[in-house]
Amino acid sequence: MGLGEHQYALAVQWTGNLGAGTLSYRGYSRDHDILVPGLPVLKGSADPTFHGDKERYNPEQLLLAALAQCHMLSFLHVAVKHGVVVTEYRDDASGIMRLNRDGSGQFERVTLRPQVTVTNADHLELAGQMHHEANLLCFIARSVNFPVEHQPQTVVGGL
Repeated sequence: MGLGEHQYALAVQWTGNLGAGTLSYRGYSRDHDILVPGLPVLKGSADPTFHGDKERYNPEQLLLAALAQCHMLSFLHVAVKHGVVVTEYRDDASGIMRLNRDGSGQFERVTLRPQVTVTNADHLELAGQMHHEANLLCFIARSVNFPVEHQPQTVVGGL
């Protein structure tokens, strides 16, 4: 592994065999566990539209979460680099996925709506511009083939 290369590994274990495996489309559960050594098990399933369990995370939510998480972490890094003190960050992200007639589908776009609190009013404009820089740094956004849009809001607040 080179200096700039990072490897990630996890296991996905299907837990949805209801006794007859995949004998029929509705005869099995989409439930599964996402296993990362040393971390709590993440309970997954399909979206309820695809016969999944609404009480579990689905891949579409996890992709959206990965994009929002990556952008936040990249933005916080950029904030330190520019000397902008961020005290709060929340993102109400959404995505649009389109299904095709053949049963396939793809995300068409994701919109991130970061709500950021900074301590200095002089940094309001810069903080808004930093989302572009963060997007360029975000590994996940750079890896997807659909637009990741940003609708940031920045306010001033104390520590």
